[in-house]
Amino acid sequence: MATEFQMPKLGLTMEAGTIIGWHVPDGAEVTKGTPVLAIETDKVESDVEASASGRLHQIGAPGETFGCGARIGWFLAEGEEPPAGGARPPAAATGSEAAAAPAASAVAAVAGGPVRGAGGRILSSPNARRVAAELGIDIAAVSGSGPGGRIVSEDVQRHAEARPAPVPDLGVPLMTTVAARRLADLLGVDIAAVPRTGADPRVTRDDVASHVRQQLAGAGPAPASTPPGQAPERRRSGRRARPSGSGTALPPPSQTPMGVVPMRGMRRTIASRMHDSLHNMAQLTLTMDAAMDRIVADRRRRQVDGAAPSYTDYVIAAVAAALVEHPVVNSQITDDGIALLPEVNVGMAVALDDGLVVPVVRGADRRSITDISVETERLAAAARSRSLGLDDFQGATFTVTAMGMYGVDAFTPIINPPNTAILGVGRIRRDVHWDDDDQPVPRSTLTLSLTWDHRAFDGAPAAEFTGTVREVLESWGLE
Repeated sequence: MATEFQMPKLGLTMEAGTIIGWHVPDGAEVTKGTPVLAIETDKVESDVEASASGRLHQIGAPGETFGCGARIGWFLAEGEEPPAGGARPPAAATGSEAAAAPAASAVAAVAGGPVRGAGGRILSSPNARRVAAELGIDIAAVSGSGPGGRIVSEDVQRHAEARPAPVPDLGVPLMTTVAARRLADLLGVDIAAVPRTGADPRVTRDDVASHVRQQLAGAGPAPASTPPGQAPERRRSGRRARPSGSGTALPPPSQTPMGVVPMRGMRRTIASRMHDSLHNMAQLTLTMDAAMDRIVADRRRRQVDGAAPSYTDYVIAAVAAALVEHPVVNSQITDDGIALLPEVNVGMAVALDDGLVVPVVRGADRRSITDISVETERLAAAARSRSLGLDDFQGATFTVTAMGMYGVDAFTPIINPPNTAILGVGRIRRDVHWDDDDQPVPRSTLTLSLTWDHRAFDGAPAAEFTGTVREVLESWGLE
């Protein structure tokens, strides 16, 4: 009997996955548990194992996006055919690309070129595409050494080292920032036609924006939001999800836009989750100042011996200690009630060019400040290089988000579901504290901004928890 092969749901926040490529040909006999394809979500890429044994009949093609639970294939018995309506739809050309490769081979290699999927998409990892964009390398010129000929970041680096040195003064930008290339791709702008305007030797995002404004000021048409030759992103659901998640029509722009940046991928997921968070929770925020003089002194002592923890690392350590003392904050609302979670796993928000990710420091209450510092540095570096694993994202019981590096004192963070609270960290500023003799004393001060779900606990427990975080920070180093 035919068994349906569905797009899996990898983690609580995954809504859809894009097929990167199949590891086995269409019609191959596979065993349950064998990796058969690679997918990309809004956060990570991952191999997917066969959920049953049998002859694999592929429906999804590389480059196509499917919602979780959508059918991407069948597992068939010997001589069995796909159920009615379960056959693969005919391949169609996308933009200027030719029709897809025959169904007998979901991945076809072009002689002398990269391996491409059935839709003509070059099989490459997100990190490889990021490195290629950063180095100004055409990904189509790189040979892949990954599974099935897939291009990985090491292939791009080798290609960059092997290529001849650029010839100067040709009037063509030789280097671009990742943000510039992404904006150019979104607006359909030829990055080679964008002049540099600042001291940066690379073409920057501001250069692209300035170039587009100049185009719009002239007689020419505005650049399209979808790059020429590419079809708009499509989902198997058959309907477009609204960025707000509300389902209501949004008003048109109040001005003629210089361009439209589609809300898709990570940006769409963030928009939907934050809207749902505010819509489904009773969120309230309080702020509290903490004296950081002991932390500042401890960090300076550690800097003498080498790398020192960041101020956010100290806050994560203080939060972990406070969560042990106030278990109701380390919780999740379920159908049965408020679940008090035994593990203390603190998520830390990391800002990227195109959004925000929240990797997790697991067992933060059992780690020293040095261990926390090493782990947060690893997670932040992996987040920015797009190399975080799925396990790095899952299981946060509380989140810490910092905006002090932007000069922010206090703000209202939005809870990261299914957590019931999140702590915002502002900048460390020099304040004046009045001692018992009414004498002014300078003090390093940090504002903590706690947002909590009032359904889970009330204002008094929220203030007590924040007060414990403050006490841990202010008494750092005391026996």
